[in-house]
Amino acid sequence: MNKDEVMALVGKVLAGIAPEADLAGVGDDEDLRAALDLDSMDFLNLIIGLSQGSGVAIAEKDYPKLFTLKGIVAYLER
Repeated sequence: MNKDEVMALVGKVLAGIAPEADLAGVGDDEDLRAALDLDSMDFLNLIIGLSQGSGVAIAEKDYPKLFTLKGIVAYLER
């Protein structure tokens, strides 16, 4: 996946979890949980949606790498 595809996937998954979330106002290095007011279940659903949508298995130990948009893109671009 390239960056645009990853960002589109993040937007799609978030739309199902937190429809009011606005990615446009979130910086690349900003913690998504705080910026979008995601609780632990919302974040877990985000991870599950990203994994299913990308076909990339995301290990629980890697969850902290996905706290930011920059981290998500780096993880899923590989």
